[in-house]
Amino acid sequence: MNFNEELDKVISLIDLELKKIVENKDCFQRRIIESIEYSLFTGGKRLRPIMAIKSYEMFNNQVREIIPFAIGIEMIHTYSLIHDDLPAMDDDDFRRGKPTNHKVFGDAMAILAGDGLLNLSFETILDFIDSHAKDIKDYKKYTRALKEISKYSGIYGMIGGQVVDLLLSHDSVTEEKLIFMYKAKTAALIQSALVSGAIVGEADEEEIQHMRDFGLNLGLAYQIRDDILDKEKDSHIKKLTFLSFYDINKGRLAVEEYSNNAIKSLKKLKNRDTEFFEVLTKKLIAREV
Repeated sequence: MNFNEELDKVISLIDLELKKIVENKDCFQRRIIESIEYSLFTGGKRLRPIMAIKSYEMFNNQVREIIPFAIGIEMIHTYSLIHDDLPAMDDDDFRRGKPTNHKVFGDAMAILAGDGLLNLSFETILDFIDSHAKDIKDYKKYTRALKEISKYSGIYGMIGGQVVDLLLSHDSVTEEKLIFMYKAKTAALIQSALVSGAIVGEADEEEIQHMRDFGLNLGLAYQIRDDILDKEKDSHIKKLTFLSFYDINKGRLAVEEYSNNAIKSLKKLKNRDTEFFEVLTKKLIAREV
């Protein structure tokens, strides 16, 4: 397998499907569609939908079946970034080298674009379930996957992690709270992609749990690697990160430990091709941007 060629192929598929979401601009609400399109196509890695698709492909080869779930997760991720950048949250002027959504479209439209993306995510998945579920078995696996996505993106997942982030202070923070925030804010949506892919692909319960564990450890390794890469910027704004507790060498050791645990979870998947995720894990923890 050529990893980079496979990655480009999957990203092209994801981008093609996302473009269908914003292709109808001939309407009174054209401005919000332009705002949504702006944030959907600002150079994101497409990491979560890639994971959903490749997780599914470990267990099944009818890839069209997982696409609505994959792009739904990417829409949830994008809405979270739009809202995170707002003045009431992280107050960022730039993302991926471009002005943030609210700097281009205004705070109110950015809020509505985020709201719209969250709703579009569930509309997209439910439209697929309504039109493609052939029997009760299909309904059960599709709605179970949707439930996982809802949970991991809600107040017990990503949103809950953002709440903890907002309430943390240098006086109240503990390592336990910080790791909980990382599990909820970063790892949860990664887990939603991997787990939903496995469920729709009809993995067994043990395999689903291995993918869940893989996502948790990969998410923690990914976030701490971010802390290392953003050390100077975070220090300047006094942001609370893993490096608020430990030096950079401890951070590197933690990344290595969590990534090793992630790969151990993959190795428990017997008679499954885990090569893509093993390579992806190594690339993500070695990245420089």
